[in-house]
Parts: sequence; C-alpha cells; structure tokens
Amino acid sequence: MSAVYPPAPASTGAVPRLMQQVWLLARQVLWRLPMLVMVSLIVFIILRAIPVDPVTMLLPPGASQDDIDALTAQLGLDRNLAVQFLIWLKDAFTLDFGTSIQNGSAVSAMVADALPMTIQLLVCGFIGGIALGLALGLLTFRYRGTRLEKILLASNGVMIAIPDYLWAIILIVIFGVTLQWLPFLGPVGANISIEHITGFLMLDSLLTANWEGFASAFSHLVLPSLTLSLVVATPIARMAYSSLSEVYREDYIHAAQLRGLSHNRILLHHALRNASLPTVSLVGVQASVIIGGTLLIESIFGLPGIGNLMIKAMRSFDMQVIQALALTYAVTVQLVNMATDFALYKLNPRLRIQS
Repeated sequence: MSAVYPPAPASTGAVPRLMQQVWLLARQVLWRLPMLVMVSLIVFIILRAIPVDPVTMLLPPGASQDDIDALTAQLGLDRNLAVQFLIWLKDAFTLDFGTSIQNGSAVSAMVADALPMTIQLLVCGFIGGIALGLALGLLTFRYRGTRLEKILLASNGVMIAIPDYLWAIILIVIFGVTLQWLPFLGPVGANISIEHITGFLMLDSLLTANWEGFASAFSHLVLPSLTLSLVVATPIARMAYSSLSEVYREDYIHAAQLRGLSHNRILLHHALRNASLPTVSLVGVQASVIIGGTLLIESIFGLPGIGNLMIKAMRSFDMQVIQALALTYAVTVQLVNMATDFALYKLNPRLRIQS
C-alpha cells in the first residue's frame, strides 16, 4: 500500500513539475530512513538475544579466559549494547560494516562481490514475471466466457500454490536433468573464465567480447530467473484479470463500446491503464516476499549472490555479515516500494492532484 505524505507545493510548468517530483522523491527517502533504522535495530537485538557466543565459536575449546576477553574486546562485544548499535549505525552510513568474524574480510567487499548476481536475478525475474503475468491476465480476460478462460483460471489457482523452491526443483528435473537443455548449477560453466570488471557476468563478458562466457552466464541464469518469474507472474495474472473485470463495468468502457471502438483498442488503450494500478501495487507489496525468495533460489542453483552469502553467514553465526545483509535486503525492498509509488504517481492523475 502506498504511503500517505504531506502535500507538495502546487506547481505548473515543466521546471516546477520537476521540482515537485524531486520533492516527492525527497519525502519518500525521509519517510523510509527511520524504517531502515528500526529494521537494523530489530536485527541487532535479535542477534544479541540468540544464545550463541561468536567468541567461543572462533576460539579452540581449551582457550583461556584471557584469550576470550581479548577477542571479545577486539570484536567490540564488551561494550554496552546501545553503544555497539550506535557505532555500527554510524559506520553503516559510510558503508563500513566491519569485518567478518569468520574470515576477517571486509563485509562491505563481501556484499559488493555478491550483490551483482542477486541484482541480475531480480531484474531478469521481475521483468520476465511482470511480462508473463500481464500476458496471462490479458489472455484469460480476452477469452472470458470460454473454456480456455476456465482452464487458465484453474491453472493459475494451482500455480499460485506452488512455492519458489518447488518451482526450482520442477524446472531442474524437467529442463536440467530430463531434457538436459539448460545448466542448473553455478553462475557459469566450470571451464569458463570471465574477466571481473563490474561483477555482472553477462555485462563483463560483453565488455570483453567473451561470447562463450556470455552464452554460459546467460544459460545458467535462465532457470533461476524463470523460477522467480513464475512466482511473480501467477499473482499478477490473477490481479490483472480481476482488475480488468472490474474496469469493464465502468461507464466509460460502455461509452467506448457504444462508439463502436474495437475490442482490442478498448482493452489496450482504455481499460489496461486503469487496470494496471492494482497490479503495480501488488508488485510493491510482494517485493519483500520475492526478494527474500532469492535466498532459497540462489542456494538451490548455487549462485554466489547475497542470498547464498546470508545462508553461509547464518550457519557460522557471522553477526557482522548478517546485519549488513539484513540492511541490504531492507534497502532493496524499500527501493522497489519507492519505484512502485512513483509508478502509481505517474499512472494515477488523482495522486498527482493530491500531492
């Protein structure tokens, strides 16, 4: 659901309109910053409440009390919890998340190395899911009252009940094991080497004219992206179908029909814009579920993204990495929600009038 903000200054003209959009972006950011701080605080408290001592996990069983005290002070765990959190929060604003308890690496570098893979997966999954969902929703509505409509609605009801990890297993069994059309483990083939420039494998392979590397990176991304797309597409298809059914009861649709406009023109040029508003809202609401779903998808397909990094950090109780990744997930969700709010602002004239 979109947030309610104080009204922006009234404006007319191109430059004032730009200022109004800048004001909209600024208040979106200001409203979401306290939410990110609260998420960080909740994760911080939960990690400290878990009865697991990272110091004893790092030291051998026969470590002396002096060794335990020295490592505790080195990790900053001997300070007051409020002081620990404020120090972590101050450093987080400069993207300094400390060092990993397990391997001593800079957490910021670990997140930066893993983030491009997750971004690739999310972008491909979102684009594919939205396109597939809208296509299925339009197809179902286009053939309403026919047997095909019933088949598509029944199929959607079954597909929406399938979780992401089960989609991953189904696709691996069909396309990876049985048909052997697509690879399903790792980001690229074992014999493929791609020069690291941006961290985005397909982009790096294009920048270096490594066509074999591009083909390998693309083929390895198909199944995990399709898994995420199917999770995204099924609720979007249902929402698009329901929204179109509601819109077609409106008077302006009846008026367009009386004017003799073709069915496709009414559907694509008149009904789809208004029907897209609930669908866009749904994408924003589902953002946290979809982004969180990358954790399992990356683990199943062996992709070195932040989801896989989070699982490894939880296994070793690496608090610094867990805190940084939790904040990364929260920021990603808020960015998607901001994009959703902005899309609704552009699509719905009433929101522009209210703001």
